[in-house]
Amino acid sequence: MSSSNNDNDNDNDNNPGTSVVRLQINVSKLEQYLVSRIPGFKTPLEVKQFKYGQSNPTYHLIDANKKNYVLRKKPPGKLLDKTAHAVEREFKVLDALSRNTDVPVPKVYILCEDNEILGTPFFVMEYLKGRIFEEVLFSPLPVEERRKCWYSAIESLAKLHSVNYKSIGLENYGKPSGFYSRQIRSLPKISEKQAATMDDEGNKVGPLPRLNEMIQWFKNNEIADDTSIIHGDFKIDNLVFHPTEPRVIGILDWELSTIGHPLSDLANLLMNFFVKDIPYSPIPGLRDVKNLSIPSANELIQVYCEKSGRQYPIPNFEFAIAFTFFRTAVILQGIAARIARKQASSDKAKEYAKFFKDINLMGFEIIDRTIKSKL
Repeated sequence: MSSSNNDNDNDNDNNPGTSVVRLQINVSKLEQYLVSRIPGFKTPLEVKQFKYGQSNPTYHLIDANKKNYVLRKKPPGKLLDKTAHAVEREFKVLDALSRNTDVPVPKVYILCEDNEILGTPFFVMEYLKGRIFEEVLFSPLPVEERRKCWYSAIESLAKLHSVNYKSIGLENYGKPSGFYSRQIRSLPKISEKQAATMDDEGNKVGPLPRLNEMIQWFKNNEIADDTSIIHGDFKIDNLVFHPTEPRVIGILDWELSTIGHPLSDLANLLMNFFVKDIPYSPIPGLRDVKNLSIPSANELIQVYCEKSGRQYPIPNFEFAIAFTFFRTAVILQGIAARIARKQASSDKAKEYAKFFKDINLMGFEIIDRTIKSKL
């Protein structure tokens, strides 16, 4: 999460902070492992768990030198999807980007795939001292800084999408074409598995509403193919901003990254602008808000196109936005499935999980509006 190696997260009001360790780890084994592999690491180790992170348990480590680290690991137990929680992939992309590009990411120190240490694979990375904003309006900041933070987020995304992934050793990190086609085939299968997951009382998670109709529309209206490194969950609360300046210094949470369609990241980042406000929803909706104190979605799309050399306006961008709602609904449904299986690591998991049906229906509203506009 954040790096000054001399400071912890308690001096930062915009850092989501830590809580008690919800998923225990073997600190003694971890100490022995890190002492032998990270130069300068010194025991004893203080361990906290970050409050953020819906799937991969994430820990704040402070060694005897008061140097800070972050540890990310796979959750315990049997996983519904073997490709999920891929901390090994996170390590690989962070290592390549931090060593070979100016994309703002934390440095990584070590990947451990030996289950004897902590039960599941994990990696250790740099702690970035900075600010993490949990809402897209950047409310604590002056208006001009809010706008600059958004511009920096967009520019960081354009910078990522401009990287030649083959030149930094990521040519095998994903398939070079057909990203959306594969997602259209795979996500419904994942959703069906999640829907059938039962809790201890025999209650099923349940299906996404209008799933078959939505998938058919995606098949009939797929966006033109394109390829770059994609983050997979690029959004404001996965960014670390400089402690005092309105600029991104780190992009976090790479478990869903791959080689894929760059517009999937852009649509994910701008999703809030297309969400209607629902009481108690963990995804704030800006769709019907007037006089925003941040740039509009259209303005941000223009900046992205300018920085990435892409055509503006983006043809068929409605597809990317609608697909983001569907994909988000599948992710939230997955959190609900982990709750049913007692695998959720976040104390906010239940709050997120109950909205998966609402989010999918909002995606269908975009589809309906697109269909009507073409009549």
